[in-house]
Amino acid sequence: MGILLKNISTLLTLQGAAEKEGRRIQEQDLGLQSGASILIEKDRIAWIGPHKKLPKEFARKSLREMDMKGRTVMPGFVECHTHLVFAGDRAAEFEMRNQGASYQEISAKGGGILSTMRKTRAASLKDLAQTAQARADQFIAQGVTTLEIKSGYALNLKDELKVLQAAQQIDGVRTVNTFLGAHALPPEFSSYEKYLEFLAEEVLPVVKKKKLARRVDVFIEKGFFPAEASEKYLRRAQALGFDVLAHADQLSLSGGSDVAVRVGALSGDHLLQVTDKEIQNLARSQTTCVLLPAADLYMKTRYPDARAMIEAGARVALATDFNPGTSPTQDLNLVGLLARLEMKMSLPEVIAAYTVGAAHALNLQRDVGSLTLGKSADILCIEGDWQTLFYSVGERPRACIFSRGKRVFNNLK
Repeated sequence: MGILLKNISTLLTLQGAAEKEGRRIQEQDLGLQSGASILIEKDRIAWIGPHKKLPKEFARKSLREMDMKGRTVMPGFVECHTHLVFAGDRAAEFEMRNQGASYQEISAKGGGILSTMRKTRAASLKDLAQTAQARADQFIAQGVTTLEIKSGYALNLKDELKVLQAAQQIDGVRTVNTFLGAHALPPEFSSYEKYLEFLAEEVLPVVKKKKLARRVDVFIEKGFFPAEASEKYLRRAQALGFDVLAHADQLSLSGGSDVAVRVGALSGDHLLQVTDKEIQNLARSQTTCVLLPAADLYMKTRYPDARAMIEAGARVALATDFNPGTSPTQDLNLVGLLARLEMKMSLPEVIAAYTVGAAHALNLQRDVGSLTLGKSADILCIEGDWQTLFYSVGERPRACIFSRGKRVFNNLK
């Protein structure tokens, strides 16, 4: 039986933004419609348009009608950069940073990623999966219908596989697993190059065979994985059939964004330190600029130059970077508000970045990010006007959320 969503006050299809591939977004690209209805059949959008023009072949079918009562409907959000599966927390390190310790200094003392590594290795698959589901539920309640999840807090074969398996057990949201074994140097290895060789030779083939991830990421940074070795590693991942991306130019201009463009990465993430040269290269490429302002807030760094990227024609996405150390928040509203206040993004640009842009970052733009015929029925219905989005920190509008045509959350009255 199909589902007909009717009595929608304002519909945002994002069709124009999708046609422009998420570049140079204006308000007209939001595809605003009044008095529209959406027909869902199975997990797809079968029809969309003015209710009075519902085709007769659909009107004659047995449909379950759902009255949206004059609410706003739009695509579900795409959260394209998280480190969702880990054990423990790093609250003590938050205090250390506030007292002046740098990220690199904390790491050198055994903190940072290696601190979470020890706890994650010790955790059971069941415990990791249960904790991850609770965190995923927090994203779903905010309208997220597609959720990217990175490994990278185990840094050995057995436990990296465990993390990816925990991510695959999450319900209620489409998940996209990313292998980030190249997140930090584990104590078992003496050099970053040797560890990357191990990952390429011993780990990636197993991840591929077990179908635990389809993407490979690497943290390119001074004091972490060097650009030249990282490029070689990403090309080997591509040869195995993985999509690739990179944590790039976050703490220093380390060449990460250049590597991302050269290898044709889906995204370069962070991009705080890029200059006009790197921005122009990104704008000419298909690599999406994934910006993570909540991490910049926690790290007390400057913010990426989103305006320069957008005006150069680069495609921009936004995400929380949820992780235990440098961005321990799942608040999409905070991310969008920081993008507006600190990165000078307009509201239409923020909405497109959390839908169309993020879908491109995951190579899912043919399926999610906008509401058009044939696409997945990933739909967010909210109380209030769309112009109140990303406006008030901590406020979550009442919502009804569909993921692949199935209602996964509802707190509307």
